[in-house]
Amino acid sequence: MNAQTNKNAEIVTLQLEENGNFPNNSNLPVLLYKNAFDFAEGDPASTIEKVLAANNWNNSWRNGIFSYQHYHSNAHEALGVYSGWAEVQLGGPGNEPVRIEKGDLVVLPAGTAHKRIDSGGGFAVVGAYPDGQRYDMNYGEAAEKQEAVKNIRKVPLPSNDPLFGAKGKMFEFWK
Repeated sequence: MNAQTNKNAEIVTLQLEENGNFPNNSNLPVLLYKNAFDFAEGDPASTIEKVLAANNWNNSWRNGIFSYQHYHSNAHEALGVYSGWAEVQLGGPGNEPVRIEKGDLVVLPAGTAHKRIDSGGGFAVVGAYPDGQRYDMNYGEAAEKQEAVKNIRKVPLPSNDPLFGAKGKMFEFWK
């Protein structure tokens, strides 16, 4: 177990169904690891990057979450909050926002719509994708949905939980 992770992180699951032109992922729930990271030492963003990379979640970037609905049909995505807080709408229009804050990790299965509604405290995340996956961008347009649904079905399960590795808690929920 990595000393930079909280082995007692609470995992909240959110099962999202199709929402109009947003396919979401009816087979895999969104996983919200509350207080996933221990930032006792060093730069919080670097801590998250190191933990994710050690578990083969790569192609990382630092930024926020877009303020418009979007999803990735060909990749799962992990978002580790290293600063501030945000209210994020998951699953498309009409869904209640979820609050995420520094130390949390959100794992979005391929197809999950997400949008930042509000944020504060210098909100920022590290994003990463498992096993070398490269993401596409989809916006909930009718013309993209059929191809997106095909892509989502082809995305394999990650080889590792982004926080806990090959035998991580993710695999209790993602089968």
